Amino acid sequence: MALSSRAEVTAAAAAKSADAVDREARFPGEAFLSAKTQRLLGMMVPTALGGEGASVSDVVDVCYILARGCASTAMIFAMHQIMVAILVRHAQNSPWHSRLLRRISSDQLLLASSTTEGMGGGDLRKSVCAVEQIGSRIALTKSATVMSYGEQADAILTTARRSADAANSDQVLVALVKQDYQLEPIMNWDTLGMRGTCSSGFTLKCNGEIDQVVQIPYAQIQSHTMMPVAHLTWSAVWAGLAAAAVERARRSVRAAARNANGQPVLGATHLTRAMMSHRALRETLASALQRFEAVGSKERELESLEFQTAMNLLKVNASEMATSSVTSAMQACGLSGYRNDGEFSVSRHLRDVLSSSIMINNERILANAASASMLIEVPHSLRG
Repeated sequence: MALSSRAEVTAAAAAKSADAVDREARFPGEAFLSAKTQRLLGMMVPTALGGEGASVSDVVDVCYILARGCASTAMIFAMHQIMVAILVRHAQNSPWHSRLLRRISSDQLLLASSTTEGMGGGDLRKSVCAVEQIGSRIALTKSATVMSYGEQADAILTTARRSADAANSDQVLVALVKQDYQLEPIMNWDTLGMRGTCSSGFTLKCNGEIDQVVQIPYAQIQSHTMMPVAHLTWSAVWAGLAAAAVERARRSVRAAARNANGQPVLGATHLTRAMMSHRALRETLASALQRFEAVGSKERELESLEFQTAMNLLKVNASEMATSSVTSAMQACGLSGYRNDGEFSVSRHLRDVLSSSIMINNERILANAASASMLIEVPHSLRG
């Protein structure tokens, strides 16, 4: 079965339980049982290691499809695939990590990440905790105040300082499987939206082998892979959930038009705004994805100010356009869209999309991009 068809099967399973997942703030187990059955979790693993060798573009498309059914499911899938992309691009030549990649494909393991730390949370490029090495063994303890689906994951990739005497920005990434760590709850997850991601806080205590540390510095991993792949996949999630809201608005306006006896339908203008905003979002995402795929593994281009700024601003622009699309969709549906029940309700979609500007705060990204923006020249022509 084609990849998109398998994704549609999982999206249908996700849609059936989406309201219950949101209401109960629980992990979308039904959706991930389907994802494992459809062999979606290992899609990016290279064929030489038992996977399908799918591209980032393939993953982005699946994120969009899944989000039309359940945004929490799609966001968890996106976060898992970001971790897989890191292992594929930066660690597959390591024997320990290549074995993990084989297991991701064969056993459909679900990967989580632990990159936030302490109450500040948002600066992923600084760590308080450090890797402690004793011979060939390592240990670390981390206050992970936000760890999505940590209890449900089969493995975790976490950031830490390279050593106890390293600077807080001298970070490494450590891969941990279930038997390597313990999670002690420190914070629950009772939020407005994206409730099914189960992004609770934990104290992460782990022990492992030195081989589990990815040898590439995290600074390079973050700029080359984690940030751009995260912003592409997250944007696809927001575009997909916006698509679901706009589709509900379209059906609502069509139903109203059938009963309007030729009179103008109040929500039609809002539907037009929703569709235009959503189309712009899709085009923005497609353009960014094409650029990422064109750059490939060219280190100089990946690290260029223009590329880094463009990928960072993709997250900001996509979140704003998705929120605009869903808000207009609710206006198009009127009271039936504002309700928490009924076939035209978009309240869950609105609550979910509001997370988009807060998860890695847009203001933080814009502030960090301000200096770079002053150095990038404005093109002299449309083709420049």
